[in-house]
Amino acid sequence: MEWTIVRIALLVALLLLLLSAGIEDARTREIADRKNIAIALLAPLWWWASGLPLWPDMALRLAVAVGVFLLFAQAFRIGMMGGGDVKMIAAIALWLPLPSLFRMLLIMSIAGGAITLAMLVDHRLRRGGATGEARAIEVPYGVAIAVAALLILREPIFNPFQHT
Repeated sequence: MEWTIVRIALLVALLLLLLSAGIEDARTREIADRKNIAIALLAPLWWWASGLPLWPDMALRLAVAVGVFLLFAQAFRIGMMGGGDVKMIAAIALWLPLPSLFRMLLIMSIAGGAITLAMLVDHRLRRGGATGEARAIEVPYGVAIAVAALLILREPIFNPFQHT
């Protein structure tokens, strides 16, 4: 599919939404639903602009996104992830073909682990190593999700001739 202004505009919109969601999560530990809804609602326009056929490509992306949501909803259910994080991952899954989604999830896991480790070290240093009352640390996992998605999305930006 030719590289059109519509595809560029959609990618720019997605990049801005991801940056905004990551910054918001770092500041408030929440991601606004409207950002995740926007990411999800722009995906069908991306499919159309990219020339994806309804069957099987669009159907597969939708099914995978539902599966991703259900999987990560379990992490939310046991308190390991926030609801906005779960919705953001599922919304991004609508944009990516399966190999790119798997790479994004791998990068997200590594980035999330690094952020968690940095926050644990920071928490320990601020407490001076005291072993008193342990308080749960809220990790802004939306930052890891946004970073991973941005790293995966750099490919269609810098190599527009590859089918996304």
